[in-house]
Amino acid sequence: MNNRYDFLFLFDAQDANPNGDPDAGNLPRIDAESGQGLVTDVCLKRKIRNFIEQTTDNNIYFKEFAVHNQQHGEAYKALQIENPSKATRAEKDKAREWMCQNFYDVRSFGAVMSTKINCGQVRGPVQISFARSIDPIVASEHAITRTSVTDEKDIEKERTMGRKFTVPYGLYLAKGFVNPFLAAQTGFSDEDLELLFTALENAFQFDQSAARPAGSMNPRGLLVFKHDTALGAAPSNKLFDAIKATRKSGVEVPRSFADYEVTVDESAIPNGVTLIRRL
Repeated sequence: MNNRYDFLFLFDAQDANPNGDPDAGNLPRIDAESGQGLVTDVCLKRKIRNFIEQTTDNNIYFKEFAVHNQQHGEAYKALQIENPSKATRAEKDKAREWMCQNFYDVRSFGAVMSTKINCGQVRGPVQISFARSIDPIVASEHAITRTSVTDEKDIEKERTMGRKFTVPYGLYLAKGFVNPFLAAQTGFSDEDLELLFTALENAFQFDQSAARPAGSMNPRGLLVFKHDTALGAAPSNKLFDAIKATRKSGVEVPRSFADYEVTVDESAIPNGVTLIRRL
C-alpha cells in the first residue's frame, strides 16, 4: 500500500444505545460539558472485527474467549521454535511477523503481545478516533419488567424491575487515518484496506441486539481522502474541516438523518488528494 488515507465515518442511532458505559450503569456515553454523545474507538474497532470474523476467513486476535498466550504459542509452533521463553530477539521478530500475517486486527490496529510467550508489539497503521455526535443527545431511561423469575422461592414476588437506556436520535462522526509507512511494516495491504472500508459500510448489519435493534443504527457516510503519495498532500485536519454536517434550517430537535445536511467544500481539497464517497 503506497498511499496515505484519511476518512470520515458518519453513522446515526435512533432509539438505541450506541455505546453504553459500564461504569455508569450502561448509560450512553456523553461528554459531560457539551452534552454530545460519544462512541469509543474500541467500540468501533469491535464492529469491524466482528464483521470481518463473521463474513471472511480472516483470523481475529482480540475476540471473545481468546487466550493470547495460546495464540502466541501457535506462532512459535508454526516457526518451529521449541522454547519460546528463551527466544532470541530475531525469533521474537519472526513471531511478530507471523502474528501480523495471520491476524487481520494485529496488522491493522496493532497489539501489545509482549506477554509470557512474547511476540513483541505492533503499532497498527489504522487509527480511528472516538465518534462524537453533531449535536447534544438525550439519554432516555425506560423501566422494564420480566415475567419469569430466577429462583422458585421468588415465584410469588413482584417481577423484577429494570432499566433500559436509549438515545432518541444522534448523528455521530468519527475520524480515521491509514499510515502507509506502518502498513509496510505490518503487511497491511490494499485488500485489507478495502475490507476495512467494507466493514465500516456494514458495521451494524450483523450487530443487532436488544440495545441496538435492526435498523436503529445505520452508516450514513464514509468519505475517504486518498493521497497520491505516502507522505500526503495536506494535513488531516484541513481535509476534515472541508466536510460539514449541520442541522437543516428550522430543525430544532433532529430525529432523523433527513434533518441534517452534509456539505463538502471542494475548494479546500488540494491537488494530490482525491475524495472518494463510499456512502
